[in-house]
Amino acid sequence: MSSFTDYVVVFAVGGALCTIGQLLISLTRLTPARVLVLFVTGGVLLTAIGLYEPLIRFAGAGATVPLTGFGYSLAKGAMEGAREAGVIGALSGGIKNTAAGIAAAVIFGFASALIFRPKTKS
Repeated sequence: MSSFTDYVVVFAVGGALCTIGQLLISLTRLTPARVLVLFVTGGVLLTAIGLYEPLIRFAGAGATVPLTGFGYSLAKGAMEGAREAGVIGALSGGIKNTAAGIAAAVIFGFASALIFRPKTKS
């Protein structure tokens, strides 16, 4: 595929995943927090049954950047850890695979809390 086509595919897949999330929030009584948990769990389940890996090969960052990609990273790390170190590896593998993303979220969240002042809704 050409570079432009790659960008279109990434945008379309990532946008489709985000659209599903927005529809779940808008059309159901699910809270945003529950939709986030659903997406992470969905990424784990799709990885476990072997469906998420082909999507990543097709869409690249369009599939790895949304929260389903975080679930994929957790599951992939847990499976690799289980192969290498058994039960302990299954428990620690997901954390090893996602440590950089978790650390970035904590650091940027803390920095945002220092820079911006929260306001209550009126």
